[in-house]
Amino acid sequence: MSTDYYALLGVERTASVEQIKKAYRKMAMKVHPDVAPGPEAAEKFKELSEAYEILSSPEKRSIYDRGGDPRMAGAGGRGGFGGFGGFGSAQGFDFSDLIDAMFTGQTTARGPRSRVRRGQDSYVPASLSLAEAAFGTTIDTVLDTAVRCSVCDGSGAAPGTSPERCRTCQGSGEITQMQRIGMAGIRTSQPCPNCQGFGVTIPNPCIECDGEGRVRQTEKLQVKIPSGVESGMQIHLAGRGEAGPNGGEPGDVYIKLQVREHEHFRREGNNLELVVPIPMTAAALGTSVEVPTLEADLGDREDMADAPKTLEVEVPAGTQSGTRVAIAGRGVPKLRGRGRGELGVTFLVQTPTKINKEQRELLEQLAELREETRVQLRSGGGKGFFERLKRSAQ
Repeated sequence: MSTDYYALLGVERTASVEQIKKAYRKMAMKVHPDVAPGPEAAEKFKELSEAYEILSSPEKRSIYDRGGDPRMAGAGGRGGFGGFGGFGSAQGFDFSDLIDAMFTGQTTARGPRSRVRRGQDSYVPASLSLAEAAFGTTIDTVLDTAVRCSVCDGSGAAPGTSPERCRTCQGSGEITQMQRIGMAGIRTSQPCPNCQGFGVTIPNPCIECDGEGRVRQTEKLQVKIPSGVESGMQIHLAGRGEAGPNGGEPGDVYIKLQVREHEHFRREGNNLELVVPIPMTAAALGTSVEVPTLEADLGDREDMADAPKTLEVEVPAGTQSGTRVAIAGRGVPKLRGRGRGELGVTFLVQTPTKINKEQRELLEQLAELREETRVQLRSGGGKGFFERLKRSAQ
């Protein structure tokens, strides 16, 4: 014979059957008709299949090595060459194995799909006040979900019955068909249309869940929110989501938190910030102011019964607008760890916009005493504007 089958497969004449099979698979992946359509690829595939058929058979390989024509061996002239052996024969592998080898490097055993699947996760929004987020709370929420059917206990079959093996695919979940392309045999598989690839059918489905193994139901959830949470955080409740079809394990529930803005307090990390307006005279003379705490928003909640609802904050004489006083331990409790942030109180000095005659006279007297009746920018040897401002602030 003129064809060098060893060179065609790229193996030595001393190659083992396993080496020949491996070389054939590698080359067939590139020229198989379903991978590389075209007359040249089809012809190349036929040549490779012929080489593999002969070299993988000890009898035909022996005839070939002695210079004989192995295609004449056996009945029918072409004998064992009827299906090109490399595909669909006991010695070779089918095209589905070839695809597996392309992507995984090995063939895999297929089987029916499982009817049991995990349930979906559920996402529930929750709105919290700043005080609830800071000190924790317990919320009640309603969840529209799927739960395991109590009539069939998730099997999907009517009581007293059970799923049966599919008669169409004999429980394999697949329908296999053989196709011939020239002299090559190709096996194709697809999910069984009778059982949808599960391998079993339910002749008598449960009337409560219609064979799905679960029913829709509204559930009430009580969720504990820890102290120190922030907007965007999620509370994870494992196994509280939808029940899986046909008795599958349930999914999870995620409570997504959104903290509402407060009318007076602003949160920065674990600190609370509060702006307190004070009169001009109080800022000049000094005083004390009573400010609310965030705990006051929780009312008479038992765990906050002993918490102060107000704090007395000193305003030193001469306090300027924007002065901040920090009160340690009155901010937001830390989500992880111990302790709390601080409460920052910023004073906003307010200038009166409406004054009566007596008040104006008193202010004018004060201005004269402080030489502040007229403030102007001077040049030359006199006191400058900025010096006068500095002096008036003392």
